[in-house]
Amino acid sequence: MKFLLNLHMNPAVWDSLTEDERNEVMTGHGAFMETVTKSGEMITTQGLADPSQSAVVRVRGGQPVVTDGPYLEAKEYLGGFYLIDCESRDRALELAAMIPDAKVEGLGVEVRPVMFADGQPEM
Repeated sequence: MKFLLNLHMNPAVWDSLTEDERNEVMTGHGAFMETVTKSGEMITTQGLADPSQSAVVRVRGGQPVVTDGPYLEAKEYLGGFYLIDCESRDRALELAAMIPDAKVEGLGVEVRPVMFADGQPEM
């Protein structure tokens, strides 16, 4: 089964960490990537740019309207993700708990099953 492990960033939480704590989170990702790569469960991972560099496209009256910045004003934003392929939801939750962000108060890892286009869970 494929799962998307979404990493949500909260700048206020991140800024409250010490430099050592931030470095521990960042280096922890390397260890996590090594673990899921060795186990064969890693499909891909990407970090995303700050929301200030994003744009939102809406079609109004048949014409695209582009605005800068994030879609919503929110405390948190999607900072990156891991796409994994593992045997079960329980295993996906186990892997998510290994991601260093999960240990930081105020942050977390969202685990979502990947769906086929027809809406059925990917098996």
